[in-house]
Amino acid sequence: MKGEAGQFQVKGSHLLIAVGRRPNLGDLGWGNAGVEVDDREFIRVDDELRTNVAGIWAMGDCNGRGAFTHIYYNDYEIIAANLFDGDSRRVSDRIPCYGLFIDPPLGRVGMTEQEVRASGRPVVVGKMLMKRVGRTRERSETDGFMKIYVDAETKEILGAVILGIGGDEVIHLLLDVMYARAPYTVIQRAVHIHLTVAELVPTMLGDFEPLGPESK
Repeated sequence: MKGEAGQFQVKGSHLLIAVGRRPNLGDLGWGNAGVEVDDREFIRVDDELRTNVAGIWAMGDCNGRGAFTHIYYNDYEIIAANLFDGDSRRVSDRIPCYGLFIDPPLGRVGMTEQEVRASGRPVVVGKMLMKRVGRTRERSETDGFMKIYVDAETKEILGAVILGIGGDEVIHLLLDVMYARAPYTVIQRAVHIHLTVAELVPTMLGDFEPLGPESK
């Protein structure tokens, strides 16, 4: 509810304050090995997760490249591919993605709206409320929405968010197309199974509008 001077007041039973994280490197002896860290004490790594010391790589919590289990596993894949397979895999090839397993769940991939605006690219937006999706009505769980950002010239998917039942799974439909660097029309023209959440993604991709000015 609104308080004095236009400020918002939120009532609740608990308050969580997150002020950042520092990696637990105390037992690693990284300083003795000459490994460099940044000002937040994360180990500095290059695009292949190598440190400044030959023969030492850093993956997971200690390198500050993403606080998710799936990111840590991909760190391992990048290091293993470069060390043993002769396959030059890089962190910069990775598309940001995550899920929040709340109710309803949320899936997010690629650029945020703020990043899209900062890019200066010509962008169109597709939006859809979950209450338009037959599967959500069948399940009586119609809360949420889908939103996707597309480059108007290249037809490349830049980012998306899906909040609603199945959102943490359906988001991979967009993620895989982004990795393939395929245009959004690949999804738009695909036939998806009825009765699913994913079947309405092509409909959303057929109803774009320009990205309007940022709301104050």
